[in-house]
Amino acid sequence: MILTPEYIFRRVEAIRPEFLAQKGIQALVLDVDNTLTGDGSQVLEDSVQAWLQEMREAGISLTIVSNNTAKRVRPFAERIGLAWVSMACKPLPLGLMVARHRLGVKKSQMAMVGDQIYADRMAAGLYGIPCLFLLPRTPHDKARSVQIKRKYEPHWIRRYYEKGGKLYE
Repeated sequence: MILTPEYIFRRVEAIRPEFLAQKGIQALVLDVDNTLTGDGSQVLEDSVQAWLQEMREAGISLTIVSNNTAKRVRPFAERIGLAWVSMACKPLPLGLMVARHRLGVKKSQMAMVGDQIYADRMAAGLYGIPCLFLLPRTPHDKARSVQIKRKYEPHWIRRYYEKGGKLYE
């Protein structure tokens, strides 16, 4: 099903270069809010900065694709040295298409990393790439639309575990 995650990670830092190599993934498309940082935050935790460096050293290409505005995404992305796509319209895969062309990889070589079933997971599914689904970094979301969608996510997460899925820590 397009909404059931393929993989669930506790945090972005749990995604390991070895895991990506086993799956043939050479590029990651990263969400921002509740993925790399808390919702609406410009603060990047040291552990995430170290993870980004580890990915770069492993040869993993990285870019940001966010539904947020350029005013929100640009300063964050530029501060951490990543290219970015704002107003990506997820769950439509338009932002993922732009990212893939910029990264210069095949669809089979990239994955989406994000915390929302109805945006990140669905966009990845519609585009035909895996989603490395994350549990949100913080327990709250500022946007009312996200709060509403969060109420329906447990069903899909439960299906993942019923199908034998595990939590990558």
